[in-house]
Amino acid sequence: MTASYFQYWGKAKPETETGPASHLLPYHCLDVAAVGWSWLAPETPVCKQLAVKLQVEPNWLQRWFTFCLALHDLGKFARAFQGLRTNLSGDLVKPNPRMTYSERHDSLGFALWRDFLQEKLAQNFPPEHAAWINKIDSWLEIVTGHHGMPPKLDSFRLRNFFEANDELAALAFVQDMIDCLLSGFEFHSLTDKNLSKRLKPMSWQLAGIAVIADWLGSNQEYFGYCDQPMKLAGYWENIALVKAEQALANLPKSPVAGQFDSVQTLFPFIQQPTPLQRYAVEEPFTDQPQLFILEDVTGAGKTEAALILTQRLIAKGLADGLYIGLPTMATANAMYQRLGKVYRSFYQTGEQPSLVLAHGARELSQAFRDSVVLAEQANIDVDYQSGRLEEDQELSATAYCNAWLADSRKKALLADVGVGTLDQALLAVLPARHQSLRLLGLGRKVLLVDEVHAYDSYMQKLLATLLEAHARQGGSAILLSATLPQTMRENLTVSFHRGLGLEGPSLAYPAAYPLATHAPAPALETPIDTRTEVKRTVHVQRLDSEDQIIAKIRQSIEQGHCVCWIRNTVKSACQTYQTLLSSGFSANLVALFHSRFAMIDRQAIENRTLQTFGEPSGHDTRKGQILIATQVVEQSLDLDFDVLISDLAPIDLLIQRAGRLRRHIRDALGSRLREQGSEDGRGEPVFYLYAPMPSDDANVAWLKPDHAGTQAVYPHIGQLWLSVRLLEDKGGFAMPDDARELIEGVYSEEAQARIPLALQEASFDAEGKTMVQRSMADLNGLKLEKGYTRKSGDWDEETRIPTRLSEEDSVAVALALLVDGQLKPYADVDRYAWALSTIKLPEREWKKVSRQIPDDLKPQIEALKNEQKALRWLEVLPLIEGQSPYSAKLGFVGEVPASAGNV
Repeated sequence: MTASYFQYWGKAKPETETGPASHLLPYHCLDVAAVGWSWLAPETPVCKQLAVKLQVEPNWLQRWFTFCLALHDLGKFARAFQGLRTNLSGDLVKPNPRMTYSERHDSLGFALWRDFLQEKLAQNFPPEHAAWINKIDSWLEIVTGHHGMPPKLDSFRLRNFFEANDELAALAFVQDMIDCLLSGFEFHSLTDKNLSKRLKPMSWQLAGIAVIADWLGSNQEYFGYCDQPMKLAGYWENIALVKAEQALANLPKSPVAGQFDSVQTLFPFIQQPTPLQRYAVEEPFTDQPQLFILEDVTGAGKTEAALILTQRLIAKGLADGLYIGLPTMATANAMYQRLGKVYRSFYQTGEQPSLVLAHGARELSQAFRDSVVLAEQANIDVDYQSGRLEEDQELSATAYCNAWLADSRKKALLADVGVGTLDQALLAVLPARHQSLRLLGLGRKVLLVDEVHAYDSYMQKLLATLLEAHARQGGSAILLSATLPQTMRENLTVSFHRGLGLEGPSLAYPAAYPLATHAPAPALETPIDTRTEVKRTVHVQRLDSEDQIIAKIRQSIEQGHCVCWIRNTVKSACQTYQTLLSSGFSANLVALFHSRFAMIDRQAIENRTLQTFGEPSGHDTRKGQILIATQVVEQSLDLDFDVLISDLAPIDLLIQRAGRLRRHIRDALGSRLREQGSEDGRGEPVFYLYAPMPSDDANVAWLKPDHAGTQAVYPHIGQLWLSVRLLEDKGGFAMPDDARELIEGVYSEEAQARIPLALQEASFDAEGKTMVQRSMADLNGLKLEKGYTRKSGDWDEETRIPTRLSEEDSVAVALALLVDGQLKPYADVDRYAWALSTIKLPEREWKKVSRQIPDDLKPQIEALKNEQKALRWLEVLPLIEGQSPYSAKLGFVGEVPASAGNV
């Protein structure tokens, strides 16, 4: 006898006092469809935008996609799936013990449609129905892929998973769904080949909606369990639609946009807007998604200008919210605090817009913890290898936002305002699970990317792909940088235009500086003036030896100045720190700051560094202080040194580092001056550069042996030679006048011809790596034009496609102390003790140090890892007194040549 489709369960809950309960599959399918119906209400911006792109009416789209959502769980008709739960109602279909559930129900559902239902429905319906039934595979891929990945396109032997009765039950269900949801529907649009083409780029947003609909439709708080058959139409009208409205009503409400009033409304501390900020106030908008690239010197107020543009875009109805992507978690944490003071001004008074921090270690941010009501979770599993929390263990709390948004970084991009690493946004264009949800979350938002110059070729290529996708779905973007090479600016601009279906514009070369690029717009490029306070000339003095530098440091502290030396590797930083101590410098005056500290020590060091050298610091805290640091001070931290020394690096990074030299106006003793028009009393700034002579006959050994670490971090020797040669020839630089000349003088094609022949040959490997990075981005990135399908990328359940490439794999290691024979976390804190005890090491360094772990401790380490869920993805390194490779003063002291990403 043919099985009724009321004999299949769609979801079940654990056994209770009243016994196990199940929610019948047809009702669950209607619950999810009802959420989609409410989400795509014709008057909503998302439905209108999708309808315009698809060239259909909003009402048509709502009805059609609702029907598709009703078919999202076709794979659950598989007897193999039904056999996963036992002891449910005896009225359900009986399990078949010979069938194993070896394929997920999403892929089984699409296979059932393609290999059985499609043909049978075409036979059972009139010819006019048969035409559209054979044209909707792409729509079924979208909805059956509701668990975050498109269904597999492999051919399955259906009889391994479905009994004949299962197939017939599914067929009857689909037929009744057509009668229930598509009565009087106009099918002819589905046979239009052009609709199929238009669907592909829009399918990503629809796939995100399918994920949300399934999540909400599976929430038993709104959709209770029902195991008694009833008419579908009655359930749809009286239960599913009503419950869906309630579910959506409990989500964070979209705040009402405010109107832009003045700069001071957003930033009361700004007395006189900078020229860039005035541009942000006055620049006219077009009525379509827009790209802004703002290039200006440090201190020009780029962030404030970007937020002014954001509020104006929101007020004009061109955006609903904001996501800020930053290079590192540290920069994201700092921006989260900064944005918390202003984001509510984007909306009308009394509105409660959501604000979420989105990165892999946000629970370690004090600001995030302070703004959140922590869930009482005794054990929070952290995947420290990837920096991710387990999906079902993420913090469930709010930072002026609904718990539903804060409990997953995948959903965090749905918040009205989000701050995080750029990686969280780049995952939207990689074949990562739930990428469609991230892409949907970015839709109709301003994507603000800071420090654009800081990304390598791999991330730049992914960013270009993201800009194209973002423009296509109606989002605007603002990119900030001190300076960008011309080719990078062109690539990003062309990508955004491609997303709008437009030809890329021609940009001026050489370009002005500072510069605002606005596209598409009548005034494509607008030169910007710079306020007098940040215009300055920096003298550059090259130093040949470390002895010269130590002499300069000694002279400087005798004059009461504070000093920073930025080294390019952890190894050289540690050696310099120890050299200074052995040379008679007081340990109270010398500090070391790099990335190879346990998280708890790094946070303490960062806080001390800000107190000693930060903007509010005064003469008493700064006098005679010395900081030996790596690239950790290069960006994000507002630090101000009287004397700054730097190892050789590419020119854009040297400019960035020089921005930490006499950054604020101070008197001769180093105390802050705040009066308008004050002049710095410390004299002309001098930037000391530790580099070899850039001679015309430089050969492959030019950087060796003294600068071997620099060459390991920055392998393009030719660019290093051009950087120091430019500065040597000019004797310094004036900002902003020389910025463009310096950047193009290193990165333009014309500049490469000036590199000595021997160094050009030595740079080939570095150029080859750059090309490989771009190729890897092409390989890893989604082919968005193919639509939401397995054909669009290398989708794999087990593969984690990286957002960044690194020269060497790193290992997350938890430091442990041996206390009374027991291993305890190095960090002596109540919450997140193991997380705050972690450090990342190159894999080869971990292999070396792990060999030193005593054999008698290894069983205890394994037992500890089995006992502590937080250590599931970590290695454990016991710190044994007298032979420990780690100290709170030096950090990890293994000989580790740092890469640019691990400094």
